[in-house]
Amino acid sequence: MQQPKAEMQVNKIPSRLTIDQTMARADVDLKSAPMRIEEAAQQGHQDLLAGIARRAQEGEEMMKIENGGGAIARQAKRKSETPQYDFKIGWIPSPGSVQINYDPGRLDINWRVNKPIIDSRSHQPMINYDRGNVDINMKQYQSLKIDFDNLNFIGINYEQTI
Repeated sequence: MQQPKAEMQVNKIPSRLTIDQTMARADVDLKSAPMRIEEAAQQGHQDLLAGIARRAQEGEEMMKIENGGGAIARQAKRKSETPQYDFKIGWIPSPGSVQINYDPGRLDINWRVNKPIIDSRSHQPMINYDRGNVDINMKQYQSLKIDFDNLNFIGINYEQTI
């Protein structure tokens, strides 16, 4: 009789937690060099387009004499005024700027139980005995004797002598 061992395979994909705080760091002005370069390039491109649009609009304004003139004075007044900025209360870092992602992972357990190997054959019983004689005799027969000291049986009573 044999019992082969069970076979088990365990495949584990570990869990993974990622915390991206790039946006939170950018909110408190702790930006990386590539991020600062990209922002500066975008701001430069937007400023370029805004400058082209402003010059085109000013040229259109100066070109239209039929609007009553004074275009240069209006443009000078617009350029001399300081822009008004809106003040807003905000949270630093902004809500939701920290990105948290969790992948719980996976655990696969595959097992196989091997059945026992039993190699058995039935045999007829083998009985060996010798015929012989049986002698029966009693070594000791039963007997009982009771004796009491200073106790005599008289009639139906007992009498004790001292």
